[in-house]
Amino acid sequence: MRYFSVALIVAISLSLLSPATAEDKKPDPAAEQAKSKIRAAGGSVLELAQNDDRLEVAFHLSDQKITDDTLKTLAGLIKVSTLNLRGTEITSAGLAQLKDLKGLTHLHLEKTKVNDAGLKYLQELPNLEYLNLYGTEITDAGLPQLGQLKKLKRLYVWETKVTRPAGLALEKQIAGLEVIGMPEEPKPAEAVKPELPKPVEKKPAEKKEEKPAPKPAEKKEEKKAEEKKPAEKPAEKKAEPKASEKAPEKTPEKPAEKKEK
Repeated sequence: MRYFSVALIVAISLSLLSPATAEDKKPDPAAEQAKSKIRAAGGSVLELAQNDDRLEVAFHLSDQKITDDTLKTLAGLIKVSTLNLRGTEITSAGLAQLKDLKGLTHLHLEKTKVNDAGLKYLQELPNLEYLNLYGTEITDAGLPQLGQLKKLKRLYVWETKVTRPAGLALEKQIAGLEVIGMPEEPKPAEAVKPELPKPVEKKPAEKKEEKPAPKPAEKKEEKKAEEKKPAEKPAEKKAEPKASEKAPEKTPEKPAEKKEK
């Protein structure tokens, strides 16, 4: 009897809870309409997980031009957790339309046309943990406006005009914040050492090229060639004729004697 009473109580409780559960699963018409508009504009809408009905909305892969007017499609969506607007034509004025996204934790604004004037609208997003401002016109003047985002853990400022002192000041203002992409701390200037005159390098004296001495073998060959040449014979003297062979000398003829009469 006791077990029957318990089973009856459980059955009654489930019957009372089932209508409420069914009502929770019914789609919200405003949310469904907003999803359709986002997809028509080239964006995407996905649930984070099967057991997590928070939404991830992305426009960075759209083949259409995404402007401030495109953000009007977010009206009616309350459970947006991540919004990716990277590389779109969004300006600071368009960020005013994000004020109702109280559950937003991740916001991608890199390579957009957002400047310091738009950061004041982000103060309406108390649960923001991740903010990417890479490649925007943000400066030191606008950075203090983020000081109210006490849950902010990651802030990206690559290729902006944010300086290192301003980034470090914001890190002190928000506990646990890491500002990524700040300029590196300048190194202390090293004392310039006086340059000593370099010693003049003396060039070694150029050596005169000496003709190589003839090899001994060559000398021997020259001597042999000289030895082989026949010595020149002295000119032969002509033999003088013998006395007998000499032509007789003509004796002078005596004058003819005159005959006496």
